[in-house]
Amino acid sequence: MEEAADEVTDQPEGAQLRRRLGRADLRAVPEARKALRELLRHWGRPGRSETAELLTSELVTNALIHTDHDAVLTATLSPRGLRVEVRDFVGRRPSLRVPDADDGTHGRGLVLVQSLADAWGVRTHGVGKAVWFELDGGAV
Repeated sequence: MEEAADEVTDQPEGAQLRRRLGRADLRAVPEARKALRELLRHWGRPGRSETAELLTSELVTNALIHTDHDAVLTATLSPRGLRVEVRDFVGRRPSLRVPDADDGTHGRGLVLVQSLADAWGVRTHGVGKAVWFELDGGAV
């Protein structure tokens, strides 16, 4: 398995992180959190970057567990805030479900995204979809 390479670019409107996530490679979850933490080290009010890491973990985990394909993580930091998008190559849309108390930790990812993100959604592509969320950095 080849090593994941981050592509971090500075743009006039902010910075962007892109990372290809290998199929079913759950090691990508902590690696994605670490890369995002580095991107966000001076961003937002206290607690916002930790929320971003948690929600990113949920989207990355969902893409790796519920598809049998690679995925692509894109995090864009701008003066308006942070947008994180995880694109996979399966057209089936995720469903928001109320987790069952007997279901352990399964089924809570999108509920967390819905409750903690300022905005979130699913955007279809020709092949697959992107699940995204946005966070406003708030006043520092």
